[in-house]
Amino acid sequence: MRVKTPWTSSEGRASTVAPPTASPERAAEGGRPGPRASSAARRRLGEAAWGFAFVGPQLVGLVVFVLGPLVFAIALSLMTWDGFGTREFVGLENFAQQARDETFWVSLRNTAYFTALLLPSDLICSLLVALAVNNVRGKVLYRLFFFMPVVTSSVAVSVVWLWLLNGEFGPVNSYLRDWFGIEPPNWIVDPAWVIPAIALVSLWRGIGFTMVIFLAGLQGIPRTLVEAAEIDGAGALRTFWHVTLPMLSPTILFLTITSMIGSFQVFDLAYVMTNGGPGDASRTLVFHIYDLAFVDFEFGASAASAVVLFVILLVLTLAQLWAQRRWVYYEE
Repeated sequence: MRVKTPWTSSEGRASTVAPPTASPERAAEGGRPGPRASSAARRRLGEAAWGFAFVGPQLVGLVVFVLGPLVFAIALSLMTWDGFGTREFVGLENFAQQARDETFWVSLRNTAYFTALLLPSDLICSLLVALAVNNVRGKVLYRLFFFMPVVTSSVAVSVVWLWLLNGEFGPVNSYLRDWFGIEPPNWIVDPAWVIPAIALVSLWRGIGFTMVIFLAGLQGIPRTLVEAAEIDGAGALRTFWHVTLPMLSPTILFLTITSMIGSFQVFDLAYVMTNGGPGDASRTLVFHIYDLAFVDFEFGASAASAVVLFVILLVLTLAQLWAQRRWVYYEE
């Protein structure tokens, strides 16, 4: 039998009751971790180590291929460099030079015009196509057909559309003349039509991606909301306007931002189809950045133009994120 040793209570009387022993939790609170606390700390440390092990390669790629080049471009925009010799610090002279360069402003206007043509047409056409194939049989096959141009080489797309839009023997102009009696423009040669022609090709190539995102948004709308609107007597148009569009607003915000960024960065179609011509009619901002760096070997001025493009996209994106509070609906 265990013998209980007396101990003195707070009142000064002897007691035969055994003193309370500290629990692992109380020991941890007193500065000495108990076995449970130490095992929980080791488990948390192990989970954190596994987390860093999985995210580590992505973080390394982010630093090496995104943050590193961004910092280098910002630093290079303050220097003059031809790509081979020594770099010389010139401060904001490259930005002042671009502000005085008429070619820079022509490129910026062309890019803004291209974005104004492509962005709304891409969203509207993709939404209409997504609504059309949302509740039909073989919608997976339709998604495949519409998505095929997205994964097709932009050079191949440009070459095919160069033939289609040829002013003399292209099928598009032949059909417009023979079927509709319209005298079509010379799409690639006419300065007034070259940007709309590139926007048309870009719309055809990118509509599949936007449509797939819209389809995912449509399939995420609760069926109960649509049924409730139908029970209340709402027709198809009112259901679309008061139920479908509000529920799609986060998807529309995402696609607006990504499509705007993509349209401001257009380069491949303009480079292959027109090489910035005729004249500078299809010279975009990214084409201007490329031309400065790899044709004129003015890497500092090219980096300054790239920084200006970055700031423009950052401001427009932040403005859309700020304005979303007025029109984007998030289901709680």
